[in-house]
Amino acid sequence: MSQISCIFCRIIHGQAPGEVIYQDEEITAFRDIHPQAPVHILIVPNRHIPAVAALHPDDASLIGRMILVARELAKREGIASTGYRLVINNGPQAGQSIDHLHLHLLGGRTMRWPPG
Repeated sequence: MSQISCIFCRIIHGQAPGEVIYQDEEITAFRDIHPQAPVHILIVPNRHIPAVAALHPDDASLIGRMILVARELAKREGIASTGYRLVINNGPQAGQSIDHLHLHLLGGRTMRWPPG
């Protein structure tokens, strides 16, 4: 998939609508258009990476920063003290529907276990 056809790349570059709530040189976060919880934010690398399977060892700090951004957004959204879930799906059987690595921040309700 090219970056031009990737909806997440288009949101990152302001070429498609999205409620962007955080952006820096490496990471963008925006609200999911089909939320599965009262708070459902997607945290994505600005560089097009199709999935976890496409990560390289050099991407370790990027993944760590994504989790730290999720922690800060959980504080901003008022769910840090009650709890939240972080999810990364890899591949269609795991539920990955967009071929751009993304971390789901979910909260604002009780989560069930096991998921899915």
